[in-house]
Amino acid sequence: MSPKGPYPKGVAKREEILRTALAIFSREGYRGTSLREVARSCGLSLPGLMHYFDSKEDLLAAILKKRDEHDFAAQHEVGGDPFKTISGVMRHNAEVPGLVQLYATLSAAASDPAHPAHDFFVGRYRDFRVTLAETLRERQSAGLLAADRDAEKLAAIIIAVADGLQVQWMLEPGIDMAGHIDYLVSLIDIVAPPPSSGE
Repeated sequence: MSPKGPYPKGVAKREEILRTALAIFSREGYRGTSLREVARSCGLSLPGLMHYFDSKEDLLAAILKKRDEHDFAAQHEVGGDPFKTISGVMRHNAEVPGLVQLYATLSAAASDPAHPAHDFFVGRYRDFRVTLAETLRERQSAGLLAADRDAEKLAAIIIAVADGLQVQWMLEPGIDMAGHIDYLVSLIDIVAPPPSSGE
């Protein structure tokens, strides 16, 4: 949706709303945050806030997209290694449970093709699978991963593990999400054993 009003001013206000909402959700949690609080912090009424978004779900998806931008920008210094990025993001997520709750709740609801955030999550998962699969193929070329491993399937499994760990962590906050991801990567980064003498 294009922000209404003078274009630069509308874009700037929409960015302010997203930055403010991201900070509030991080601090107060998904269930502890109302959109009225976000609107008030931005000097708007609730209808004024929604003037910049198609729906509540559209706003929530935009918040998660903004979170992704922040997370991946913050992890850029790890040299573009997506595994280190995942681990770093999981470590950061343990400090912002409200955003983890928002992600888990919205991603489940978005499985409905009619949900406003459906396309966002489909694209997010597709892009992430492609990036991870490319990295896995690079590791295969470097001899760090068995050449017969299916990179696309492994990528999907890694993402599923990360999402599943977040659900477990919401139920049991003592779980070390980043540590488990690091362990999974250590299991993946092995070269296949040499063929047996019978082959």
